[in-house]
Amino acid sequence: MKAVIFDLGGVVLESPLHFITEFEKARGLPENFVARVVGGYASRPDGPWQKLERGELGLEEFCQAFDREIVAMGHRMSTAEMMNEMSERTFVRPVMLEAIRRLRASQRKVAALTNNWETNDEQNERLNGLRAEFDVFVESCKVGMRKPDPRIYEMTLAELTLEARDAVFLDDIGKNLKAAKTLGMATIKVVEPVAALRELGKLLSLELVD
Repeated sequence: MKAVIFDLGGVVLESPLHFITEFEKARGLPENFVARVVGGYASRPDGPWQKLERGELGLEEFCQAFDREIVAMGHRMSTAEMMNEMSERTFVRPVMLEAIRRLRASQRKVAALTNNWETNDEQNERLNGLRAEFDVFVESCKVGMRKPDPRIYEMTLAELTLEARDAVFLDDIGKNLKAAKTLGMATIKVVEPVAALRELGKLLSLELVD
């Protein structure tokens, strides 16, 4: 294996799912309500969330569209408030950052492949430090494609100048992993960060966590 490709949210960054659950509960919304509005990563290719992550909607436009969908489902909440709070509470996992540095020190390439959206300047600046930790950094909103579209994986591999068989991909979402595996990549599902890194370390014969 010559490269490791990391998802960000739920892998390198803390998962937003815990925050969203808290947000729903605090506002009296049904459990998993936001996930139902999003409609799943594969079943609604033209939903507002999917358009946001492909860069087809700006954040303000998305919030307005998502608010309308929420009202149509009989509830009310501020999407803008949710997105702002989620950004403020998204932190890098130190154990992942250390592993990325050890991988690069071992002469392996490291890439980020993330479904994300255009943010304000302050939020974007916070990401700049993380971008510098990777050899390749592919963002869905900037390339007009999102996981699990096979083309975004192929683009990442092309930027790494590697074949699929040379890379292992870490993500916390099954559909995203399945697409990578179909292309020929090794895959690791991240449920608990340290356990995932131990699995990766075993695959690479490299100590990634103390």
